[in-house]
This record gives sequence, structure tokens and C-alpha cells, in this order.
Amino acid sequence: MSDFLEVGQIVNSYGIKGFFKVVPFTDDITRFDNLKYIYIEKNKKLEKKEIEEVKYHKNLVLLKIKGIDDINDTEQYKNCYLKIDRKDAVELPEDTYFITDLIGIEVYTKEGKLLGNIIDIFPTGSNDVYVVKDELGKQILLPAIGEVIKDVDIRGRKMIVELISGLI
Repeated sequence: MSDFLEVGQIVNSYGIKGFFKVVPFTDDITRFDNLKYIYIEKNKKLEKKEIEEVKYHKNLVLLKIKGIDDINDTEQYKNCYLKIDRKDAVELPEDTYFITDLIGIEVYTKEGKLLGNIIDIFPTGSNDVYVVKDELGKQILLPAIGEVIKDVDIRGRKMIVELISGLI
């Protein structure tokens, strides 16, 4: 498991006073209110930055970082990802996982057949869908519902599923 969790991506600047426009990667965007600092991943290196102010606008987070005070300072961070220490993450409800912990996990049927690894996850209106790819490149879409997902072992990097009619 990674020591850091991605919580958003800087997509642009906002205004002229050094605010970043951030697309959040979290279900609760007000979660940014509780952060004192954040890591900006730039050129595969993490820069720890102190958060000065947080605002919200149209499902985006407007983030002001201490020491970044004008639009020119923000340009170098466009498209960079924002991360937090795992220890600062919110506690998840039971049977809920961080996407980063699910990517790459091996998926097996209840009978022990390896279906592949999770390569992507996308939300739908009612539940997430896991994209599982086998060694031949074939993809299976698995809905993240209790009827299909039977067991998830994050530490062991293994998921057990029950394939219901129509999935394969």
C-alpha cells in the first residue's frame, strides 16, 4: 500500500491571487477543510505545502497555498496531483476502499480461478464498476455490489468474486 493518497488534481489557476482550481478525487470535497498541508506531486517528486485557504466553486476545490501568491506562481503546477499522508486519511465505512488500494489487486472467482487484476474503477450512478484485465488483455466489468464482491483482502492483494449471470 502506498503511504500517500491522491485527493485531487490541479487543473488550472483561479483568479489572480494564487488560487488553484482542483478537481477533487474524494466523495466529500469539504474534506479539504480539515487539511493543514498537502503534497504536490511535480516531476515525480512530492513537495509539502501548507494550505492557507480553501473555497468551493461548482464541485471544484479552490485551494490557496502559502507562498504562492499570484497567477504566475500557479502555472508551474498545472496538471499536478495532490496527495496526503495515508495517516491523515478519513476513516472509511466498512466494505469501502481507497481506489489506490484496489488498483492492481488480483481477482479470483469463488472457485479459485484467476480472472485478472483490477486496472481501473469508474463510478456509475448507483455503484462503482471494477475493470478487471487478464493476462491475454480481455476485460471484465464487475459491479461493486455485495452479490458479486464476496471478499476483499487489501493486505493480501486479493479479491474473491461470484460471477452472476451476464457478467462474462
